[in-house]
Amino acid sequence: MHSLANPRSILLTGPKHAGKTSTGRVLARYWGIDCIDLDELIERKTGSSPRNLYTQSPERFRQAETEALKSLIPLKAPPGPIRVIAAGGGIIDNADAMALVKQADLVVIYLEVSADTAWKRICKTKPLPPFLNTDNPQETHKALHQRRAAAYKTCAHIGIQAEAKGAEQIATEIIRALRLFPERMP
Repeated sequence: MHSLANPRSILLTGPKHAGKTSTGRVLARYWGIDCIDLDELIERKTGSSPRNLYTQSPERFRQAETEALKSLIPLKAPPGPIRVIAAGGGIIDNADAMALVKQADLVVIYLEVSADTAWKRICKTKPLPPFLNTDNPQETHKALHQRRAAAYKTCAHIGIQAEAKGAEQIATEIIRALRLFPERMP
């Protein structure tokens, strides 16, 4: 376990299957803190998977996502425990959740992978996520990926190229990046 200077929680963002949860778990072990997967927390709190909630209603899922995030990042003193939070790939499209992120004392890290890599990883999970149930899922994904990537780059404090890298390597790069910017150190 390594000590933390200027303790702040980390929010890992990026597209579906970018490695947010696995990288978050490596970081959490390194620092001896908790890693919370937001999708897993949503399922524990609602009793329904994010996929099922989204299928019922995208608004219902976004509301559950916001409530789960709100439970993790107290916006008033005293601050909550320091942790790594692995967000879902679409959190950038949730205005209420992103408003919380902007108010919170979080280090936002964007794990970047190409649209092609994300697509290949998504295709390994069947069925496709409900938001890709269109006439041309691959084109829908590509357009969504490009739009979200631009938004993630805007809100992130640090961007990490995660293409073709394992969780250990990505975590090492995050730790190095945080050391270069001590004011961002968790």
